[in-house]
Amino acid sequence: MATPAAASDSRSYGIPESVGVEIAAARAAHAGIDWKACPADWGFEAPIQCGYVKVPLDYAKPFGKTIDLAVDRIGSTGTPQERQGALIYNPGGPGGSGMRFPRRVTTKSPLWVNTSKAYDFVGFDPRGVGHSAPISCIDPQEFVKAPKADPVPDSVADKNAQRKLAAEYADGCKARSGEMLPQMTTPNTARDLDVIRAALGEKKLNYLGVSYGTYLGGVYATLFPTHVRRMIVDSVVNPDQDNIWYEANLGQDVAFQGRWNDWQDWVAKNDASFHLGDTRAKVQAQYEALRAKAKANPIGGVVGPAELIGFFQSAPYYDSSWVPVAKTFAAYVAGDTQALVDAIAPDMSDIKGNATAENGNAVYTAVECADAKWPTSWAKWDRDNSKLHEQYPFLTWSNAWMNLPCATWKAKQSTPIEVGAKRGLPPVLIVQSERDAATPYEGAVSMHKRLAGSRLITEQNAGSHGVTSLVNPCINTRVDTYLLTGKVDAKDVTCGPHATPVAPAPAAAKSLAPSAASDLPAREELPAVR
Repeated sequence: MATPAAASDSRSYGIPESVGVEIAAARAAHAGIDWKACPADWGFEAPIQCGYVKVPLDYAKPFGKTIDLAVDRIGSTGTPQERQGALIYNPGGPGGSGMRFPRRVTTKSPLWVNTSKAYDFVGFDPRGVGHSAPISCIDPQEFVKAPKADPVPDSVADKNAQRKLAAEYADGCKARSGEMLPQMTTPNTARDLDVIRAALGEKKLNYLGVSYGTYLGGVYATLFPTHVRRMIVDSVVNPDQDNIWYEANLGQDVAFQGRWNDWQDWVAKNDASFHLGDTRAKVQAQYEALRAKAKANPIGGVVGPAELIGFFQSAPYYDSSWVPVAKTFAAYVAGDTQALVDAIAPDMSDIKGNATAENGNAVYTAVECADAKWPTSWAKWDRDNSKLHEQYPFLTWSNAWMNLPCATWKAKQSTPIEVGAKRGLPPVLIVQSERDAATPYEGAVSMHKRLAGSRLITEQNAGSHGVTSLVNPCINTRVDTYLLTGKVDAKDVTCGPHATPVAPAPAAAKSLAPSAASDLPAREELPAVR
């Protein structure tokens, strides 16, 4: 029998699926989770525990094939009276693992000390990810091999070569993971989230979603509004049906150019530290010179334009990358070529890490291709991206080729659900920076309008992705208050920006040590563009 919460709302957009998720949730509530010490090679220290939750591959067939979803948890650190349940986390992607979330407790992350007293921190690998029936589209060693072709085409032949690679990638997904592909949708992951809730013994869901995790949260709130207790969505995907996912990626191209410009302005302002130019134009000229040299002769034999964009796009993503990316760039210009190679080149000996990277990209592609119908006309792709590239060249073509497999996808493509909840949904807290590159600000505004009673916190004059992980007391105190009490402000709130990254002192410029890849911030999420 379903738990009361599971039975109370079945707006699952499809009668078979709505019945299927109630059956699966009831089954999971009865079975619970067999928590054990995590496998040694998973990398999660005690007292974090791991387990599995069984879900249907296809919710329209709840008694058919099942898959096991990996979950982990750490118990709340407060008194029994302080405990409020489990807080489940999704970092984005699609393709990101949330399994590192409990480590915010073991590593004593100061922003989460108060919340961890009240909640068990629970992470999970979404379907297809990591330890949850992982999918694959290409041999991982082939996937990471460098250098790859320059994403910016010089000719029709270059475009045709990229089109061929994209079609081959789509074919590889079908060949290696065909059974999973039709079921790799955001609504199915939302259903999985509800089954995990039931398996945890929770009547209501407490949820924190970042980046793509905000879209997952919006879909969950639409399907299961009465199951939500607390929900925070941070750095928000625009959930409009016509934005998922082709238009969303075009919008990113514009936003990434803006944040790239912000980083270049900061580098120019700190020219005494980096010596890359005292204007944005000069910094851009240095980048273009580097790009041209890498195109003509890949640096270290492995770093070409494609690898450079993969490295440099970290700066418009995360402010925490501003200094390490600038230091590595400065070291190269000062004559240290090896620093750039060490920071960017793939480690072909890292078999496990390469498999994780390939899996993340496979899930990203599978979910975005399955969630919506994509344009199949190459003329449209060519026209749209050629036009965007004229004004927003930083990421446009790289992003286009990453998503082009969806044009020749060999599995069912769905119609995105209409995200929105008016009845039964408690206040949802929405957090967004104004100049976010991966999830432009308009997404938060749209989600806010769609989720009745929600509150929007805007971080002005800032653009880092993943605001709740940054030190900004105006935001941090409100996140704590909401999670601990459920209270939100009477109206939307505008906060000032978090602290701007501090460049190394100019006096140290001559001995500026480059940043190795290990110095770059660890990404808990696989963002919506990689």
